Amino acid sequence: MPRLVFERLIQQQGFGSRKECRSLIRHGHVTVGDETWDDPFVEVEAEGFRFRVHGEEWLWRPSAYLALHKPAGYECSRNPIHHSGVLSLLPQPLINRGVQPVGRLDEDTTGLLLLTDDGQFIHALTSPRREVPKVYEVTLRHPADEAQIKALLTGVVLHDDPETIKAAACEALDSHRLRLTLTGGRYHQVKRMVAAAGNRVEALHRSAVGAFTLPPGLAPGQWQWITPEEVSPLTARYP
Repeated sequence: MPRLVFERLIQQQGFGSRKECRSLIRHGHVTVGDETWDDPFVEVEAEGFRFRVHGEEWLWRPSAYLALHKPAGYECSRNPIHHSGVLSLLPQPLINRGVQPVGRLDEDTTGLLLLTDDGQFIHALTSPRREVPKVYEVTLRHPADEAQIKALLTGVVLHDDPETIKAAACEALDSHRLRLTLTGGRYHQVKRMVAAAGNRVEALHRSAVGAFTLPPGLAPGQWQWITPEEVSPLTARYP
């Protein structure tokens, strides 16, 4: 298990430069249990180490894995242009350590967005050859019919792509809603596929990525940590 100098451990978790973390510790802003630790150079066992900065508790994690319930009106970009970015919904230490979205959701799409600072994890879930399934609940402008569902399952041709694109699964939830599973990640893929099948997307919500589903108690705009037990199946099932 790794042993780290205290100021280095705090720095790893996104609380600033070594100098800034040293200052936090020496000025009594970091506590462990009920005690203030003011020695920045003491060595600690990092695994399982809990500490508080300005009263907020953190657990040392070698990498950050998060689930965010993305609301509408947010861009999945570190440098948003027209709307607020999803990173603005996270605490500053997570932004400092380089957390970024795993793939993207359109500004008006809601639902599950994974974020991490682990580049290999991002590649494992976004590489086209891995074919990680993503599940969407699609609200349609017009009632869905059997012909449209069949077209989505057997394949449609997008106007700027000669390759036939098909859904991995598609089922009607009611007259105006579908549950659609895709393994690709083309630009506006759900909207373009539905349009090619003869309908139009009015609202789009992602409920699952691979083996991970949006936690039912996670409200729009809220985030939570993904545990190591939840992380492993996400990459192991899609070689």
